[in-house]
Amino acid sequence: MKSDSFERIVLCDFDGTITTEDTFVKMMQEFTPNLARELLPEIYALRLTLRDGVRQTLESIPSAQYPEILAFMEGEPMRLGFVEFLDFLETQGVPIAIVSGGLRGMVETVLGPLKHRVLAIHAIEVDLGAKYLRVHSEFEAGTELVNKVEVMRRYSAEETVAIGDSVTDLNLGMEAGVVFARDRLATYLTDRQKPYLQWHDFFDLRDSLDRRWNSV
Repeated sequence: MKSDSFERIVLCDFDGTITTEDTFVKMMQEFTPNLARELLPEIYALRLTLRDGVRQTLESIPSAQYPEILAFMEGEPMRLGFVEFLDFLETQGVPIAIVSGGLRGMVETVLGPLKHRVLAIHAIEVDLGAKYLRVHSEFEAGTELVNKVEVMRRYSAEETVAIGDSVTDLNLGMEAGVVFARDRLATYLTDRQKPYLQWHDFFDLRDSLDRRWNSV
């Protein structure tokens, strides 16, 4: 597999990280409420893998509803400071890739024109050729449909910064050199004694990385 090399790279989750709410969970609760109630607690408790739980949920949705899913995402708010964080990374010459355990179409809908300012979007792809959604990912492996550690290995960097908030970021958080965690991810990493930096919004991330990279 082709590998890109950088001095530094930022790998950032999307749902609940760039967005203020976990938009993928919100979509599940809207379009598959019964499965969401049944499967989400099992996923959060790590009793059900993301690969199995997310696939089971998504592949229960009729393909005809996919446009409704994208419309449901329009106007979803992003967390404070994201545009300024992109500005900062550009001044530092550091690329950012979005690594989402959710649907690529949802990510692109919310980002809008900002999608052209990120290096890549790695997320679940959908096939609309059957009655129900069929999902796949270039990085499907292990317990995940989008194995974020495999994405990290796609890039060769002296320093990898991971940003996340929940269960889809756990394996990446355990492997990345610098980890910014909030919400469920912070709890998972605390339980595993993995060091991380707490954050609230993207201004926190910008200021923390500015100190790390530019302090004399």
